[in-house]
Amino acid sequence: MAIISDHASPLAAPGSVDCGGQNVYVAQLACELARAGHLVDVFTRRDAPEQSQVVHWSDNIRVIHVPAGPPRHVPKEQMLPHIDAFSRYVARFARRQPAAYDIVHANFFMSGMVAQHLKEALGLPFVITFHALGRVRRLAQGTADTFPVERMRIEAALMRTADRIIAECPQDRYDMERLYGAPLSRIAITPCGFSPDELWPVPMLEARARLGLEEGRFIVLQLGRMVPRKGVDTVIQGVAMLRNRYGVDAQLLVVGGDLGGHPGGHLRGRLNGHLGGHTGGGDGLELARLRSVAADLGIAAHVRFTGQQPRAVLRDYYSAANVFASTPWYEPFGITPVEAMACARPVVGAEVGGIKSTVSDSVTGFLIPSRDPAALADRLARLHRHPELARAMGEAGRRRACEHYTWRHVATQLAAIYADVLDATRPAAQAAAYPN
Repeated sequence: MAIISDHASPLAAPGSVDCGGQNVYVAQLACELARAGHLVDVFTRRDAPEQSQVVHWSDNIRVIHVPAGPPRHVPKEQMLPHIDAFSRYVARFARRQPAAYDIVHANFFMSGMVAQHLKEALGLPFVITFHALGRVRRLAQGTADTFPVERMRIEAALMRTADRIIAECPQDRYDMERLYGAPLSRIAITPCGFSPDELWPVPMLEARARLGLEEGRFIVLQLGRMVPRKGVDTVIQGVAMLRNRYGVDAQLLVVGGDLGGHPGGHLRGRLNGHLGGHTGGGDGLELARLRSVAADLGIAAHVRFTGQQPRAVLRDYYSAANVFASTPWYEPFGITPVEAMACARPVVGAEVGGIKSTVSDSVTGFLIPSRDPAALADRLARLHRHPELARAMGEAGRRRACEHYTWRHVATQLAAIYADVLDATRPAAQAAAYPN
């Protein structure tokens, strides 16, 4: 099968520029499908001159770097002009393969354009996971959204032509139907997940010792991309209130982003158990703004920006924290709250998107309004006052994550969807057989 991920390489580190949950989704899905015996080709744009065209990432997985646009980082908001070249290249590559692809899984709307081209040129059925919807983004960000306005028209067209649409949570499905008129009969809800081989609870003191953190402080963790919509400033403001209003000796760890000169770069596969990352520095302005927020609130000494970190050490960061906080303006799914739950940590999250489905309010953590630092400080203070509650919520979160949100479970669900699509489309696909 072919997985299209135009801007989000599976070889890049979450938290680096333009890199986050979609990269993890594509990487983990490819690995689980390959483990189940599927042959997987992942197509992503070449964004560095030294990248090999084809990387044999692991058994049954190839990553194909598509020459479309300059071989450097291009913000995804500026990639649309390069999608025609991307589509033509993938079609030519597919024609040269000894066996035809059975199905295409597109990730993001521009990848959907590639998949639509393959459907028209080669007769290949496709499913699509949008990962974010343009109209939801525009409603949340207003004029700060710099994607071309035609994004919404393209998304609507893809919802009419895709063989199956993957919604990551009930809110995602609702938005597709309400904002785009997508047919509910072709929408399947399949969440994101975590890997039990990668994330598990580590004793807190051991994790803190490895990370050089103090034993006795109340530590709040925020992890992800450094972009305004992630609401990291709300977490900083909430921790400031926690210290000043509630008298808690709290420290905030902010993991993600390029601090400048941070080791990274694309890898040719898994190396020492982590994924490499592009360090383009595009998030420098947001990091500078967040540092300024912390300084203005008088807590700069209590906020530690770590930059992007290898995935192999993320379980230490999750386990070293007393609580994980995630307060985005909107969130199509939100993988990091699930990862925190997998490490048995309570989550205080904004009641948006997928977070309001994954976090069970008052059971695995607390749901709060987005952009409400006072509500965040209140819930953090409650968890500080009642460590037994925090422990119980963490244990409940671990159970919930293991029961519902492993990548193997996700891949099994998606494989069943692929099979349904193939059963419905195989006669037409076989008749097409890559016509010239």
